[in-house]
Amino acid sequence: MATKRKPAARSGVKEVMVKIKLQASGGQATPAPPIGPALGQHGVNIGQFVSQFNERTKELNGTTVPVVITVYTDKSFTFEVKSPPAAVLLKQAAGVAKGSGVPNKEKVGKVTAEQVRQIAQTKSKDLNAYSIDKAEKIIRGTARSMGVEVVD
Repeated sequence: MATKRKPAARSGVKEVMVKIKLQASGGQATPAPPIGPALGQHGVNIGQFVSQFNERTKELNGTTVPVVITVYTDKSFTFEVKSPPAAVLLKQAAGVAKGSGVPNKEKVGKVTAEQVRQIAQTKSKDLNAYSIDKAEKIIRGTARSMGVEVVD
C-alpha cells in the first residue's frame, strides 16, 4: 500500500488560508464591524489593513467599494479594491438616497445615457461583458430595477 506524500514546500510561495470579501467606505474604513470581526478571526493585523485600505481608497471618499482580502497562513495579507457597485454609482448620478420599493410603478430619479456610459466604463473591468455597449445594457438593467429612469 502506497502512502501519500506531502508536496514539497515551494520556496517564496505563500499558502492562502482564506479569501474574505467585504464592502467598506473608501478612505473611511474603521476597525468596527464588518472589517474588525472578519479579519480578527483570522489573526490579521486590523490596524495595518485599515490604514493601507484608507490610503489606497482616499480618492473614493465615502463611496462603498468591494474589497477582496487574501489572508496567508503566516497571517500576512494582500487585498484588491474593486470598482464601486453599479447601484451606488447610479444613486450618486441620479442624486437619490435609495432605490424605489416598486421600481415598475414609482420612479425615484433620472440619469442620462452619457452618465450610464461613464458608469459602464468605470465598471467594465468588473462586469461580465465584452464591450462597452453590453456593459451599458447591464447598467441600464440595474437602473431599471432600482426605479431610476434613463433618459436620452
